[in-house]
Amino acid sequence: MSLDMAAACPNSGAIIMPQDVSANKTSLFWFALQVRGRHEKAVSELLRRKGFDEFLPFYLARRQWSRRVANIELPLFPGYVFCRFDPKERRVPIMTTPGVMGIVGFGGKPTPVDSNEIEDIHRVLATGIATEPWQWIPSGQSVRVEHGPLTGIEGIFIKAKKNHRLLLSVTLLQRSVAIQIDSSCVVPLGESRGVSARLPAFTV
Repeated sequence: MSLDMAAACPNSGAIIMPQDVSANKTSLFWFALQVRGRHEKAVSELLRRKGFDEFLPFYLARRQWSRRVANIELPLFPGYVFCRFDPKERRVPIMTTPGVMGIVGFGGKPTPVDSNEIEDIHRVLATGIATEPWQWIPSGQSVRVEHGPLTGIEGIFIKAKKNHRLLLSVTLLQRSVAIQIDSSCVVPLGESRGVSARLPAFTV
């Protein structure tokens, strides 16, 4: 896996907040919809036309065909589309959307996705920082970003090859996304501001 853009944590710049992630519809929860393979964009568009708040995060992947190299958009979470709705009132319109296979949950009941996890992914994408899918790592060195446009975001800090990355996860799906980040921009959770510490990193 590779990230072609510079690591996150510029020395200056405003914090870019996600666009209307929680405003106006705070009583509704985000859910993960399992969809047919390669139907993510179609399902997302159909849900939008029905008036739902949907979220389909993408990343740029480099692909080569013969002598031509191109960057293409691919879903960060293949096979899933996020949607905000009341499952007690709007479940039927969701399930009758072509391409939707089900709502992720337990015991036959839809389970909401952690809204903070959705907001963090929204925020990262709004900055334009390169992201990529990453293997699920359930535990590791938890850190908080202290500088730059991602200030306040928390995740798992790892070292992959010669670079450091911050992992943001959707726990319900047991899937993660990664951004490259400078180790000087993060502190272990519980560490006081301004205190420097060498961060142990889970190497993958």
